[in-house]
Amino acid sequence: MQVDPRGPRFGAWVTTAVLVVVLVTGSWALLAAQAVVFAVATFLGLRYAPYGLLFKVLIRPRLAPPRELEDAAPPRFAQGVGLAFALAGTAGYAAGITWLGIGATALALAAAFLNAAFGFCLGCEMYLLIRRITAKFRSEREVPA
Repeated sequence: MQVDPRGPRFGAWVTTAVLVVVLVTGSWALLAAQAVVFAVATFLGLRYAPYGLLFKVLIRPRLAPPRELEDAAPPRFAQGVGLAFALAGTAGYAAGITWLGIGATALALAAAFLNAAFGFCLGCEMYLLIRRITAKFRSEREVPA
């Protein structure tokens, strides 16, 4: 599946705003809601991601067609990374381990902000690096000794 790269970037802006509010308020419930957003995108795909749907309905019709599309796999993987941090942060806040809640939320915020402000998707880069490493190991195993 191919996606308009402006959609995930829009989602990153919304995520950035949500995570800033979480850091200011310490709300584990809001972070849990963000985790659900990440989970939907990760397990059901970007087509069903809540922020992606907002982009598709409210923003995309007002824009020119995208110059190019990108593979959905890297941003979907990035949503999974965000899910892991959101779950860790939610558990931290809910269990009274505030440093874990703050730390996990801050790391997720940093990644979301990098994507939103600069178009640098840290999770996407992780996905591509993992693919290169696993491809290298696969090719090395296939070569007879």
